Amino acid sequence: MKFCKKYQEYMQGQEKKLPGVGFKKLKKILKKCRREDTHEVHDVRTCPDHCPVCDGSFFPALLKEMSAVVGFFNKRAQKLLDLHLASGFRKYFFWFKGKLRGNHVGLIEEGKDLVTYALINAIAIRKILKKYDKIHYSTQGQAFKSQAQSMHIGILQSPWLCELMAFHINLRETKTKSRKTPALFEGCSLKINDGKPSLACELFDSVKLDVDLTCSICLDTVFDPVALTCGHIFCFMCACSAASVTIVDGLKAAEPKEKCPLCRETRVYEGAVHLEELSMLLSRSCHEYWEQRLQTERIERIRQAKQHWESQCRAFMGV
Repeated sequence: MKFCKKYQEYMQGQEKKLPGVGFKKLKKILKKCRREDTHEVHDVRTCPDHCPVCDGSFFPALLKEMSAVVGFFNKRAQKLLDLHLASGFRKYFFWFKGKLRGNHVGLIEEGKDLVTYALINAIAIRKILKKYDKIHYSTQGQAFKSQAQSMHIGILQSPWLCELMAFHINLRETKTKSRKTPALFEGCSLKINDGKPSLACELFDSVKLDVDLTCSICLDTVFDPVALTCGHIFCFMCACSAASVTIVDGLKAAEPKEKCPLCRETRVYEGAVHLEELSMLLSRSCHEYWEQRLQTERIERIRQAKQHWESQCRAFMGV
């Protein structure tokens, strides 16, 4: 079965209409492009590299759809994880607000569904951009993909995807077996090779997602992990150091000009997400390392907090 048909069956099989990639509509644009603005290249009818027919409608339409998919996914994932991590009064509050549905089995299924939704839409976007480049004999599709990532609408960049993968593993390992796994979903796992952990997730169509969990600043397993809006993951204290802020002020206090240590992109700290599910997973899977790092970080955090409040007191006293 061709991916386009499989994708349409998946989207139509959802209980509610979800944002997605308009495969048929985008293909029609490419066909129209071939009819209206073509020329011969080695006896193959194709349109030029920068095609006004495609560029004026194809990319704007896809950009809008990608934004809708990422926005919907982030919102749903954040609500689900807030519910899972809620306790005490907050959990009762969610209950009365009607947000608490089912038990842990229901949470597992919803988490799987969201991961599947994210990955299958990522594949759909990749497929349609490859088709654009094939028709145009260009690399405009790949360039658009890079541009979308810089605008933080690449769904594989979303920190909530990483959190959902960790969430799925946490519940799968601590609760009873859930109902039958959705057909498109193969599962997530935490892999540790030579002491270096990574999150892996497989989907049909031979697509694999592998998230390295090594902090590129301290070169160790991420501790108290945070994900910047560019998608890169660091230890919280390492990220604070890179952003030139204290742990007391936090990453939201970072100047817009501060750059990600890896991709050098600016304005990535304000929307940083604390990966609490990932933190729980690593603390359980790398227990000895986690305890050692916890002791080391506690000393440094106390030192920084003491230094911060001493400077605040001196400023207050006018010293």
